[in-house]
Amino acid sequence: QVQLVESGGGLVQPGGSLRLSCAASGMMLGFYLMGWYRQAPGKQRELVANIIGGGVTNYVDSVKGRFTISRDNAKNTVYLQMNSLKPEDTAVYYCYARRGGSSYWGQGTQVTVSS
Repeated sequence: QVQLVESGGGLVQPGGSLRLSCAASGMMLGFYLMGWYRQAPGKQRELVANIIGGGVTNYVDSVKGRFTISRDNAKNTVYLQMNSLKPEDTAVYYCYARRGGSSYWGQGTQVTVSS
């Protein structure tokens, strides 16, 4: 049974940093496309970043240059390093995994950027 468990969210001031982690179990992370999505109140869930098995990464324009997605296949964990955080980054962040026709979501972790 595949499980994705996020951690690392919290309250941070504008300009600050957080690192989110997504620990995967029941799967071999290296065979999956892994991603981070976020959903702010009253808005649709949006893709933030993803990374495929070869290490190619993609980012939504609003986070380019500030966020970095990475993976540690040995630890079966994917990370999202978030720097220069802005109030508009406030959202619940979800880890996502996809391989073929199967996809999985974590339970989400809250990130709040506020002074």
